[in-house]
Amino acid sequence: HRVVLIGRPLHVESIKRDGLKLDMAGRVETLRAEASAELAAVKGADLVLFCVKSTDTDAVASELAPLLEPHAVVLSLQNGVENAATIARHVRQTVVPAVVYVATAMDGPGTVKHFGRGDLVIGALSVDASRDPATIGVLEDLAAFFNAAGVKVTISGDVMLELWSKLMVNCAYNAISALAQAPYARLAAQPDLREIQHAIVREV
Repeated sequence: HRVVLIGRPLHVESIKRDGLKLDMAGRVETLRAEASAELAAVKGADLVLFCVKSTDTDAVASELAPLLEPHAVVLSLQNGVENAATIARHVRQTVVPAVVYVATAMDGPGTVKHFGRGDLVIGALSVDASRDPATIGVLEDLAAFFNAAGVKVTISGDVMLELWSKLMVNCAYNAISALAQAPYARLAAQPDLREIQHAIVREV
């Protein structure tokens, strides 16, 4: 698949020159991909991975809207619970929320350091939409697309529940993890804890 990375000039220049470097437990892999600092590079895309910080969602979605192909799908790979709905207010195309379970950091220009995991939970913007055959088809196509690339994807009938559950985990554990310098990814991934999170969210 043709991939175009759109980002800040510092990263774009490095990727164009040296490729995108992915550091996984000290093993560095270099990936070649097109890169641009211009949002207009999104033209012609079938799938747009929307990865900006939540504070930039509204402005970027507004600027993105006239550039999208009519058939394009926008996948929100962001933390937070309102981003997909914010994008959908600006674009006519299908917007898919995703819960991202991965630990990464930009370790320098054009360099991503991977610390663990790398799986997604996707779903429709609403529970009603999750029963729509066309929406189901889009979600199944996305899951197959990512799974073929080695990225585990689960389809949820209520992805907002999943998003709120992740937010609860972050609120509960981020500060403790930072102060204690102790990872909590394994704890957060335990099935019994996920059931407790879901039960609490339903009560709220």
